[in-house]
Amino acid sequence: MTTLNPYLGFRDNAREALEFYQGVFGGELTTSTFGEFHASEDPAEADKIMHGQLSTPGGLVLMAADTPNSMDYAPGSAISVSLSGPADDSDELTGYWEKLSDGAQITMPLGQAPWGDSFGMLVDRFGVSWLVNIAGS
Repeated sequence: MTTLNPYLGFRDNAREALEFYQGVFGGELTTSTFGEFHASEDPAEADKIMHGQLSTPGGLVLMAADTPNSMDYAPGSAISVSLSGPADDSDELTGYWEKLSDGAQITMPLGQAPWGDSFGMLVDRFGVSWLVNIAGS
């Protein structure tokens, strides 16, 4: 089975971001550093995350890494991560929204949307844009 998973790039704070997302979604977090794999000649990058993966019991997978200093890094709003589900998942999705909101810029509060669902948008404290849609609620 093919899967599509978000892979987020950071500069120097991927570990902090992944630990935050683990607090939001729960699950098991695994990380590997550049130093563990001798993947950078820059000693300042030894403890940075080369690959991190958060896997939740509900099947969500979120991956992230620190962008090496030798590579361009342009955080931006070209992508958003979308969480959506049926009204039966309202409590779970609302809980994710509330946790992601900690330190976030709310661009659209979670509320009734013109299409009949509950919908909200925010940019979390790490600069990642999130959309939350709860169908028919």
